[in-house]
Amino acid sequence: MPFALVPFLLLVVPIVEIATFIAIGGQIGIALTLLMILVTAVIGTILLRIQGLSLIQEIQSKVASGQVPGRALGDGAMIMVAGILLLTPGFVTDGIGFLLFVPAIRTLIWSFLASRIKVAQPGVDPFAQQQGGRSDPFDGDGQTIDLDEDEYSAGPADPESPWNPDNKR
Repeated sequence: MPFALVPFLLLVVPIVEIATFIAIGGQIGIALTLLMILVTAVIGTILLRIQGLSLIQEIQSKVASGQVPGRALGDGAMIMVAGILLLTPGFVTDGIGFLLFVPAIRTLIWSFLASRIKVAQPGVDPFAQQQGGRSDPFDGDGQTIDLDEDEYSAGPADPESPWNPDNKR
């Protein structure tokens, strides 16, 4: 989500929540409205505890078996957001929070995000393919030349220099 939407959401979400409070409170009364908000917060806390503990066990078992718990960590982040949304008073945020507790919804979100994220593996140079298989663009012949200011001259370019843009390797 672009960061430009954050101020917009910070303005729109409370307005939508207030409008929902007024609409529901006008239909069922203020006491039942407040009771519903309290009940959803309690249910959210219970769901957060149950799903959070099972997720921690899943992450620990994957780590113990030498696997990367990427999906489990993604689910953990979504469950954490769901818990925050359910503890935030409001019917709209509660609805979104409850949806994030549904594994099928999390799978859809995970698939959407995974198709847009590229993960670089540790120890693998992401630039190696772009440079014709060379893993280090500065590893010409294994020598490093460190020049001081007085050793550098801005004369004509050496045609044999690897730094000369006209000299293609």
